[in-house]
Amino acid sequence: MLNDHSKHLHEPATPGKQRSLVLALAITVVFLVVEVAGGLLTNSLALLADAGHMASDAAALALALFATWLARRPATPGRSFGFLRAEVLAALANAATLLVISFFIFWEAIRRLIAPPAIDTPLMLVIAVLGLAANAGSAWVLTRGGMHAHDLNVRGAFLHVIGDLLGSVGTIFAAITMLATGWYLADPILSMGIGLLIVRSAWRLLWDSVDVLLEATPAHIDADEVRRAMQQVRGVEGVHDLHIWTVTSGLVALSGHVEVTGQRDWHEMLVELATLLRERFGIAHVTLQPEQHRRLPEPFRGCSLDSPEGQSACLVPIPSELNRKWSPGERRLIQS
Repeated sequence: MLNDHSKHLHEPATPGKQRSLVLALAITVVFLVVEVAGGLLTNSLALLADAGHMASDAAALALALFATWLARRPATPGRSFGFLRAEVLAALANAATLLVISFFIFWEAIRRLIAPPAIDTPLMLVIAVLGLAANAGSAWVLTRGGMHAHDLNVRGAFLHVIGDLLGSVGTIFAAITMLATGWYLADPILSMGIGLLIVRSAWRLLWDSVDVLLEATPAHIDADEVRRAMQQVRGVEGVHDLHIWTVTSGLVALSGHVEVTGQRDWHEMLVELATLLRERFGIAHVTLQPEQHRRLPEPFRGCSLDSPEGQSACLVPIPSELNRKWSPGERRLIQS
């Protein structure tokens, strides 16, 4: 077997990631106070919606920062991958928060469509312009090094900031419209448009996070192509129980059973397979089990995660000495 943790894909970017998150958090918190005060003074839903979203930004950035710190904690026998998935959980939480915020924006916008209130438009415009500058600064900080493109945790925080930036643009447009026409419905209508944009981005982040937690094959990797490439290595007769998943952003793992002909040294094949997977597919953490399939006892041949029948063959009773550690209720749950 080969076990090669690709720490260089994940850890070197962490100090820079933390600095970016801290700076973006500082900008967000400072302007949050300004925007809440401005929203209350002007009675603008667009500003208050943007302030509420900015408050969620601060929480999202703080959560992302905490998850980044937690992910650096060392692995233990009980947690063999450490806390790397903490960043994915933070991204999932941020996506869910964005969806909840969008719901409240829609709810308040509908109320204001029915009875639009008067708004202090000039002050609203000034605060919205300042908000745009603050959000643009935070977004620029988070895009340095391109981390927002491949790191789910940073992308979750980045989407919160982009949602705010769009909110500021919408608020500016609504303020200009109201100044020019006195049409106060522009405020809730623009707020709903911003909410739709937030929902779209949040849903994609939510989907990607759930995919990682379900250990789905990464979208940029074709599992069938990986299998075909492995089977082309001399001495490989077949590949089964092939699993490819994302541990955390930037760290892809693979495990599989390799059926060998027995006519070639396994360690030589292992190096060739590991090199192929790393250089062609970017998979550095590889665990491969060699086997001459026809020579395995029936229980080993039958056990496989590739089919429901194979999964059933993998189920074994819990040893009595381990079974005693569980309560009766827990044992019934496990056996069911």
